[in-house]
Amino acid sequence: MEEENLISKKDLLKLMDISYGQLYRWKRKKLIPEEWFIKRSSFTGQETFFPKNKILDRIKKIKNFKDGVSLDELADIFSPTFFEIFLEEKDMLNQNIVSKQTISLYKSMHKKITGFYFNQILFMTITDKFIKSGKTSLEEAKLILDTLEKNYENFDGKYFDVVLIRKLGIGICLLMRIPNEIYIEDEAVLVLKINTGECVEKLKSKLIL
Repeated sequence: MEEENLISKKDLLKLMDISYGQLYRWKRKKLIPEEWFIKRSSFTGQETFFPKNKILDRIKKIKNFKDGVSLDELADIFSPTFFEIFLEEKDMLNQNIVSKQTISLYKSMHKKITGFYFNQILFMTITDKFIKSGKTSLEEAKLILDTLEKNYENFDGKYFDVVLIRKLGIGICLLMRIPNEIYIEDEAVLVLKINTGECVEKLKSKLIL
């Protein structure tokens, strides 16, 4: 991790206007991952640093959510794990979770389906973002859904990026661990990249809150 991408604990507390106690309470409640607390040697001894972009984004979300939302509920939202839920199509449309177009596309791939579990809702949510971008065809959307269904479990609960690349009019879907760097040949085009972590958090906030 590059040094310029880190922020010290002292600077973090001052910048975000939070206390030492708040920070470590959020850590105990698993709102902030243990691995984000990075110990480094300094001229004063040992100091704690954090991945700057991640910690600033997470604390902003915690502060925006905290009124009326318990820390346990927030921990569920930030956790990469699934939770038990089953929704029918009408429920998803009423809660504006996924568009009817994406639901119809998913149902065309699973003829006898009558309702959806969390992982299925997540796959549709991710695909919905590609469709709504206006950059993705329906055939490419099917490819994304199929790739997610066949490979999501390989990431063992870790977040990743869903990447769509197009070459000579043909779409290719990749699931890539984070962090990643993408280099593609001249004839190929990076159409869109979507982070699954952001999709999980947004979806959970709709379903839990």
